[in-house]
Amino acid sequence: MPSITRSPEAGEPLGPLPRQFAAFIRPELPGLLNEIRAEVTRAYPVYGRLFNGPDGDAIRQGVEHTLAAFVDRVANPGQSSEPRDELLRRFGRVEAYEGRDLETLQGAYRLGARIALRRAKTVGRQHNLSPALVLTFADALFAYVEELEAITREGYVEARERSASEVSALRRQLLHLILAAPPLPRTTVSELCEAAAWELPRECTLVALRPPVPHHIQAGLDDDVLAGLDIPQPHLLVPGGLTPQRLTMLGTALAGTRAAVGLTVPLAQTADSVRWARRVLQLVDDGVVPDTPLIHCADHLTTLWLLSDPALVDHLAARELTSLDGLSPSRRDRLVETLRVHISTRAPAEQVGEMLGVHAQTVRYRLRNLDGYLGDTLSDPDRRFALEAALRALHLRGSAGRE
Repeated sequence: MPSITRSPEAGEPLGPLPRQFAAFIRPELPGLLNEIRAEVTRAYPVYGRLFNGPDGDAIRQGVEHTLAAFVDRVANPGQSSEPRDELLRRFGRVEAYEGRDLETLQGAYRLGARIALRRAKTVGRQHNLSPALVLTFADALFAYVEELEAITREGYVEARERSASEVSALRRQLLHLILAAPPLPRTTVSELCEAAAWELPRECTLVALRPPVPHHIQAGLDDDVLAGLDIPQPHLLVPGGLTPQRLTMLGTALAGTRAAVGLTVPLAQTADSVRWARRVLQLVDDGVVPDTPLIHCADHLTTLWLLSDPALVDHLAARELTSLDGLSPSRRDRLVETLRVHISTRAPAEQVGEMLGVHAQTVRYRLRNLDGYLGDTLSDPDRRFALEAALRALHLRGSAGRE
C-alpha cells in the first residue's frame, strides 16, 4: 500500500488517516480495551469500583463503543457519531451525579489515548508502517480525545445545571415550609434540608425586600441564604445572626434594592421576623421610619409595637383623653401635645416650653388645666403608661402625616 508506507517530505502537513488503516487497528480492539481497563483502574481506583460494580458491563460496553467509533470513523469518515455522543454525555452525567469534577475523567481519557498510541506503534512495526503514518494516527487520536472531552462536558454541565435547579426548587420549598403557620414538625423540615443540601440552623434572620427584585441579587448572596425573590412579597432567610461579613454581603447584593432586616429569632419564629421586617418597609412608605438602604427592625422596636394596631391605639387614646372631647380642636391639640412632651420627658416646665416653643408659664398653665380635666389619671401608674403609649403612637402617626 504505497499510500500507507510513503513518508511525506519534511514540513508537509499531516493529512487524514488512510481508510485502510482501520483494518490494522480493528483486530487490536479487544486486547486494547483490556489494557486500557487495567491501567486506568490502577491509575484511578474510583473507576475500578465502577468497572466492578453493578454498572460495570455497561461501562465496558461504552468504552468499547467509543474505541470502535474511532476506528469506524477512519474506515468511514462520514459515519454518524450520535450513539457515541449519547454515551459520552451519560459518562459526564455520572461524573456530575457522583460529585467529581471532570479532571479525573479527562485524565482517564488521555491515559487511554496514550495506551492506544503505544499499541499503534507496535502495530506499525509489525506491518512496517511509516513513522509519518503513526504520527498522523497520534494527531487524529488526540483530536478525537478532545472531541470526547467536549461531548462529555455537555452531559456534565447538563446534570450540574439540572441538579442546581432541583436544589434551588427544594430550597424555595424549604423556605416556604419554614415560614408556614403553624410550622411543620422539625423532623419533616430536617428531611427536606438533607435533600436540599442545607444545614438547619438554630436561629436565623429574615430580610424583607421591596419588589420588584432584580435578577442579579441571587448571584450575590451567600450559598446558604434561602431566597424567595419571584413572589409578591420577596424575602431572604439568612442562617444565624448578621455578622459583619453577612452585612457586607447583603449590602453588596442588595445595592439599589430597599430592604428591611428582621430580628434574629429561633426557627419557630421566622414568620414573626419577616412580618416585622415587612411592617418596617410599610412604615418607611408612611414616612414614620427614616428611609435608609438597609433598615434594621432592631432600631425601631418601640415604633413597631406602638403602631402594630392603629385601630386599637385610636380606641385607647379615645378612652384616656375622653375628658378633653368638649374642647375646641385647636385647644385640645395644644393640651395633648403639652401632655405628651411632659409625660415622655419628665422635664420641668422651662425645658418643656423650649421643646414646644412657648413660655414656661404657658406650660404650667396648660398642665393645671390638664390636671383639672384628667383628675387622678396621671397619678395612676397603669393609666399614665396607657396614656403615654397612646400619645406616642398618635405623635408618630401625626409626624408622618405632616411630612
